[in-house]
Amino acid sequence: MIQIVEHAPHEGPYAIGAALDAAGLPTRVCRTWVGDPVPETADDLVGLVVMGGAMAAYEDFPGRSAELALLRAALAAEVPVLGVCLGAQLLAVAAGGAGRPGSGAQIGWADVRMTEAARTDTLFAAVPERLRVLHWHGDTMDLPAGATLLASCDRYPVQAFRIGGSAWGTQFHLEVDEAAVGAFAHAFPQEASTAPGLVDAAPAELAALARHRDGVFERFAAFVAERAQQSATRAYFTRRAAG
Repeated sequence: MIQIVEHAPHEGPYAIGAALDAAGLPTRVCRTWVGDPVPETADDLVGLVVMGGAMAAYEDFPGRSAELALLRAALAAEVPVLGVCLGAQLLAVAAGGAGRPGSGAQIGWADVRMTEAARTDTLFAAVPERLRVLHWHGDTMDLPAGATLLASCDRYPVQAFRIGGSAWGTQFHLEVDEAAVGAFAHAFPQEASTAPGLVDAAPAELAALARHRDGVFERFAAFVAERAQQSATRAYFTRRAAG
């Protein structure tokens, strides 16, 4: 089972969910915004996806401690993890880094630059050196020791990263489609107004982004499926040996 943690109704998995569905991977959604309890263990998980939200990773909010505990358990068990925006910041905190306030809101379509390490990354190797994405955040993070920076920009250097060999975070919103952009703008009209043309530009921006977006999430889904198969095979032979 892949656990998806949502913090707000407009911050769904969008293209991530589509890729997981297309790969035939079952998902379970924890909607913290309606009071769903965060799972206490990662024992039955083959993947974990933590979405964005308006909260701050460096301040307490309902479910924060439980989410950090779940992320730490997933990291320890090498369960594939994908964190988006707030989810990426929580992933960094769970691994020993820190979330902190940024220098102001970064909202709208703008480039990120892939690092040298991205060229050999499981998810980002096929992404071009420059990728135009949707930014929508005001906080940032300090990566833990040993994390690998995968994408950056001048204003907020930490845009995508990997922890170990199976956990990724993106500060930007690679998961968005047209419905997502509209939902974000509706939920945060004042923030959206600081990026004139954000919604009108979405069809063209997404047309250019789509194949790279979908490729990243298809590779994540394939990675999850492969890990799940490996785990099932190990469990089978362990049971046979015990019997």
